[in-house]
Amino acid sequence: MDHLIKQTIDFVRKTLADAEGGHDWYHIERVWKTARFIQEKEGAGDLLTIELAALLHDISDAKFNGGDDEMGSRMAVVFLEKQGIDPGRLEHIQSIIKHVSFKGGFPQDQINSIEFQIVQDADRLDAIGAIGIARAFNYGGFKNRPLHDPDKALQEYKDSKAYHKSDAPTINHFYEKLLKLKELMNTESGKRMARERHQYMLDFLDQFYREWDPK
Repeated sequence: MDHLIKQTIDFVRKTLADAEGGHDWYHIERVWKTARFIQEKEGAGDLLTIELAALLHDISDAKFNGGDDEMGSRMAVVFLEKQGIDPGRLEHIQSIIKHVSFKGGFPQDQINSIEFQIVQDADRLDAIGAIGIARAFNYGGFKNRPLHDPDKALQEYKDSKAYHKSDAPTINHFYEKLLKLKELMNTESGKRMARERHQYMLDFLDQFYREWDPK
């Protein structure tokens, strides 16, 4: 394993040692491995930039740091500067980290690079399918949210801060975010993987509602 990648893994694992289960090292590891898989399938993008951005993309999630969307990219820059990363690659990685998040589905000043697209697809894929379902309910439990409330209307969030502060039931989260992600994928590999995971969530919701209200 490349020394820089190993150093980055060690840094991320230490930083996220006490993180919530859906946003811990294992989330990072899955996104990192998925990003490498997509890069190989697409045959495009600078692998080192992709790996470093994937490993550092959630080093400080705004949901857990008081809503600071910039903290993660700042922490990544401080770490990478110490590793002697060249300024061009450093700026690119910082931009990926700043813009990769869903942020409630609001328009973002996203950078237009294949490296960004691959990392974003990898992160979004970890939010859907079986793992996405597990992460959603893990986070809902962490925030003491109800599983479901049939009387709780879906929300349209006016900004990312409102999105992060939402106390909606976990089932609402499927409609407010998770089921939207299939149509937001960038790469052909990401789109193909998302279709299968999207269908799994639809099947899960059908089963959930049958068990919630048997007839």
